[in-house]
Amino acid sequence: MADLAHQLTATGDYVAVRFSCEIAEPFGDDVGSAERLVLGSVARAAEDAGVELEFRPPSPWPEAEPGSRILTGLRAWVQQCSKPLVLFFDEIDALQGASLVSVLRQLRDGYTGNRRAFVYSVVLCGLRDVRDYKTAAGGDPTRLGTSSPFNIKVESLRLGDFTRADVTELYTQHTRESGQEFSAPALDLAFYYTQGQPWLVNALAAEVVDRMGVQTTITDDHIDQAKERLIVARATHLDSLVAKLLEPRVHRVIEPLIAGASPEADPEFDDAVSYVADLGLVARDKPVRIANPIYKEVILRVLGAGIEHSITSEPHQFRFEDGRLDFARLLTEFAAFWKLNGEVMSAEQRYHEVAPQLVLMAFMHRIVNGGGYIDREYGVGRGRIDLLIRQPYTDADGRRAEQREALELKVWRDKRADPLAEGLVQLDGYLDRVGLDTGVLVIFDRRSTAEPITERTRFSEVSSPDGRAVTLLRT
Repeated sequence: MADLAHQLTATGDYVAVRFSCEIAEPFGDDVGSAERLVLGSVARAAEDAGVELEFRPPSPWPEAEPGSRILTGLRAWVQQCSKPLVLFFDEIDALQGASLVSVLRQLRDGYTGNRRAFVYSVVLCGLRDVRDYKTAAGGDPTRLGTSSPFNIKVESLRLGDFTRADVTELYTQHTRESGQEFSAPALDLAFYYTQGQPWLVNALAAEVVDRMGVQTTITDDHIDQAKERLIVARATHLDSLVAKLLEPRVHRVIEPLIAGASPEADPEFDDAVSYVADLGLVARDKPVRIANPIYKEVILRVLGAGIEHSITSEPHQFRFEDGRLDFARLLTEFAAFWKLNGEVMSAEQRYHEVAPQLVLMAFMHRIVNGGGYIDREYGVGRGRIDLLIRQPYTDADGRRAEQREALELKVWRDKRADPLAEGLVQLDGYLDRVGLDTGVLVIFDRRSTAEPITERTRFSEVSSPDGRAVTLLRT
C-alpha cells in the first residue's frame, strides 16, 4: 500500500499517503484521543513519504469538537492542497468501539456531502470486509442496516493468492539478485504449504535466507524446516489469525472442518463462512476448506497448546539410538495418559466436538516435535483425521532415511453405527496414498452409553479389507 501510494504521488496527478491507525487501538471509546492519534499518524506518514511541503497536511491541524476532528482536518487539507488527495487507512480495524464508529461516520459524511471539498479517494485496509467492523465496534453483526456507517464502501477488494507461476517468479527474482537457487522440489513444496498466500510465500523464503542463513541451493528439506520454524515462532500474521479462533462465527466453521462433518445448510452458516473467508482462514472455493497446510497446522497446534503443557513425557524417551521413534511405546503411553486425563481435558476444550482428537494430536506433537514432522489431513465431509508422522533418522549405512507411521482418528457418536468397518476402508485408501503397508486406527467412543474410559481403552490387532495389519485403539 505504501508503494502504491508512492507510485500515485510520483505521477504528479495526486498526493497519496498510506498511514496506520494501529496507534489509536488502545483508546477504544475515547474518540477525541483516537482522532488526534490518527491525524498525527497521517502527518508523520506524509513527512516520511517525502510529500512536498506545499501538499502536506495543515500544521497544526485545525481545532474541532471530538467526533468531528477527522472530517474537519481532512477538509482543511483538501482546501490548501491543489492536487486530489488519496488516503490509505491501513489497520483500520485496529480502531475499536465508538472511535471506529466515529471515524467511519466522518468519512461517510465527507463522501456523501460536498465531494469537491473532501478527499478524492479513501481506501480502508484491514483483515476483513468493512461490513464486519460492526463486531469490533460493539454492535450486532447480524444487523447491518443501511442507515449505518458500515455501508460506506464502493467496492471490497481482497489481495489474491499467488499462483504457482507467481511463486516461481518471485523466488527467481531472489536467484537473479543473489545467485542462490531454489530446487524444483523446494518450489513445489513452498507453493503446497502456502497455496500462494502472499505473506506466507515471502515469510517462508525469508526464514530460509535471512534467519536460517542457508547459503547453498535451497532444497525441500530447507522449506520443511522453515515451515516448522514459522509455525513454532507464531509470527504476528499467524497470531492475528489464530486469535480469531474463539470468535463464535469462526468456531462455527472451523470445528466441523476439523471433525470432518458435513456443513449446515442455513444462511447463518453461509454468513459465517463468508466472514472466515474474509479473514483468510478458509479458501473461497467449494467445498469449504482451510486455506493452506500451514494454517491447517497452526490451527490444530494452537487449539492443542494448553493440552501440550500438561504432558510430562519427554521426546528423547521415545527414540532409539539411530533417531527412529519407538512408535509402539508412543501409542502405549498415550493410552495411559488418556485413561488418566482424557475425560477431564475433553470437558475443558472450547472445541468440544473434536476434543479427543486435539488431545491425541497434542500428545503426538509433544513427542514427535523433537526432530520429526506430523502431516495432518482433515476437512469437510471426511469423517476422520489422518495423520502421517515423518521421522528422519540415520540408517545402518550412515545415510539419511525417514520413518513413516500413519494413523486415522474417528469418533463413535450416539445414534451412529460402529465406525470400525468404515474406518478400515478409509485407512486402506490413506495407506495406498502414502505408500505404507500398516497403520493405526483410533476410535474415540463418545456415546452416552460407552463403558468407563479405563475399561474401554484397549488395543487389538485387526486386518483391513486389503489384508493390511492394523493396530486398533478403542478408547
